[in-house]
Amino acid sequence: MLTKGLRDEENERINNILKQLISLVYVPENWNLDELEKHLNYLALTMEKLLGFSSDDLIAHLEKLHFDWTNAEQFADFIVLLSDRKEEERTQLRKKAVVIYEYIQRESKVFSFDIFNKIAKAKA
Repeated sequence: MLTKGLRDEENERINNILKQLISLVYVPENWNLDELEKHLNYLALTMEKLLGFSSDDLIAHLEKLHFDWTNAEQFADFIVLLSDRKEEERTQLRKKAVVIYEYIQRESKVFSFDIFNKIAKAKA
């Protein structure tokens, strides 16, 4: 179990990585898969691993990295954005995002209309 100080540091590190990943997906002209892979590696992931993970494995991986609900939601948001850029893996990526959103809804024991709407959008 992480102490509060270590948990805060870990949370900040994860937030910074997620911000970088999301910013990479938003850049239309400089879309660089190598840069994306580099930042995914900070989360012990690659595109191949992300696509290959089962639902349970993906959730277990996020738990292992100490993702809180906010970080998990941001990661799912990133996956949805990535799915818009990677047409060939769109369905597979969207399913992964839905799994994460549903996990947050179920495990946080707090119903969020925002996440509910994100689930509906990702399924559409």
